[in-house]
Amino acid sequence: MPIIRKSLLQLIFSGSFMKRWNDKLRPMELMEVDKQAHKMIAAWILFVLNSDGMEPREKYALGDSIVEGGIFEYLFRMVITDIKPPVFYRIKENPEHYRKLSKWVLKQLRPRLMPLGKEFWDRLTEYHLNPGEGSPARRILEAAHLYASYSEFKILKLLNQPDEEVSGIERSFIDRLDNYSDISGVSQLLNSESTPLGRFADLCGRLRFQTRWSQTPRVPETSVLGHVFIVATFAWFFSLEKGACPSRRQNNFFSGLFHDLPELLTRDIISPVKKSDPTIGELIREYEDEEMQRRIMIPLLKNGYEDIAARLGYFLGFDTGSEFNAQAVVGGFVKKISTEELDSRYNDDCYDPKDGELLKLCDHLAAFMEAYNAMRNGITSAHLHQAYWRISQSYMENPVVAGIHVGPLLADFD
Repeated sequence: MPIIRKSLLQLIFSGSFMKRWNDKLRPMELMEVDKQAHKMIAAWILFVLNSDGMEPREKYALGDSIVEGGIFEYLFRMVITDIKPPVFYRIKENPEHYRKLSKWVLKQLRPRLMPLGKEFWDRLTEYHLNPGEGSPARRILEAAHLYASYSEFKILKLLNQPDEEVSGIERSFIDRLDNYSDISGVSQLLNSESTPLGRFADLCGRLRFQTRWSQTPRVPETSVLGHVFIVATFAWFFSLEKGACPSRRQNNFFSGLFHDLPELLTRDIISPVKKSDPTIGELIREYEDEEMQRRIMIPLLKNGYEDIAARLGYFLGFDTGSEFNAQAVVGGFVKKISTEELDSRYNDDCYDPKDGELLKLCDHLAAFMEAYNAMRNGITSAHLHQAYWRISQSYMENPVVAGIHVGPLLADFD
């Protein structure tokens, strides 16, 4: 059974420190973890559109390949850090050079990833040493990667007009994205001004503008967009540890990726405000639901994207009252269930299961990592100490949550 350790959580979180486009003038810092979140949101959209009509087994296999491939690429990126894209692509064009680079990267990753088990390590090794060309999952990920990078570029383009590289960079994005025009949804994503799908993806990308813990100085400063990717990735690894079926682990990843989408419409309202009075909490929830319908769900439904709207509603727990409720489809209806029922009865693709308690744990762990890393980097404040203490104490008193042994894991951070 795979074992999640501190070193893996720290590796996943490290994308919060990694700056992008750091040779260009930027209106804000663009971080690797934010880009990865936007990339995987785009990949999910393309996955939904391009898996329509597939047999369930084929669809689950494609979903697994997309999520795991995206994580494999992220882990690779955490090691190669500041290699500029033109240099990296030159290396990739030469199979021998790319294989040498990949072997070196895998050597750096091995100590942190081997606790996940031989099967995971073999899949990661195969992915990077024998990449192959043209599989649907890789093409979707490549298109999503280019889309997310191009979205970042458009943020800084106007500030870098005197830079002679700018026009060439934009032309390169356009030319390379044209190679993926046969993938359903790519052209819509690129037209954020005129297509509902493009506006939705662009709206999700704006979560990078919302800083978490905005009242508390931190290093690094994390955005809501980066946070959801960390939660999603934690959820994927814990799902593997629990032996979750393919649909369950994919639902957990994508639910983590979208769990804070309502904050795009209300901003990051801190828990003490939400919980200060039941009436205030209900009012915030009601407003979030109204805005979600008006700005996201209705435009998608009106323009023929029923499948995307339906999956979003499922991930966000529209039928069970919360994104943090466990649920399954039983007899054609979405049913709220307990974690125990999920583990014992509904851990099967035919029930389309999704965890709730596990997602809440991953959300708390991501917040814990933010507080821990800020304090380790010399930032002290009452908010950080309270969050660190509250989360760690909560799971020390209840060390096993959703079948995950959290107490020993958090003890590594002392």
